Amino acid sequence: MKTNNVILQFTTKIVFFIIFFFSVHIFFAGHYTPGGGFVGGLLTSSAIVLLVLAYDLKTVRNILPINYMYITASGLILALGTAAFPMFIGKPFFTHFFDYFDLPLLGEQSLHTAALFDLGVFLVVVGVTMTIIQTIGEDE
Repeated sequence: MKTNNVILQFTTKIVFFIIFFFSVHIFFAGHYTPGGGFVGGLLTSSAIVLLVLAYDLKTVRNILPINYMYITASGLILALGTAAFPMFIGKPFFTHFFDYFDLPLLGEQSLHTAALFDLGVFLVVVGVTMTIIQTIGEDE
């Protein structure tokens, strides 16, 4: 049963971007404060679930034609690859590397391989959560 709630749908369009950009902030802030890939992934998933609640699963699939199984697999490969790479150069598993770079407009920034691992976790959380939500939503 599809209802046409204009106020909810309009508000959802705005709130979706607020939650999504906050999840990106939480993802990047996670290296120095609480947050990171897991919490950022849950926030992103909650933003997509909000779209599903305001519209319906079929509409959201047309807007975001994403196969979340591929997102999950990509995240697993990235996270495990980042964690396992140091073993190939004689370092212990999960050894992370970082260096400082002078980036245009941002100045001197530290870049970590932990960010790649967190990105993998982010993708896995979004992929698994949305796969579960879609599977439950299809059983209507």
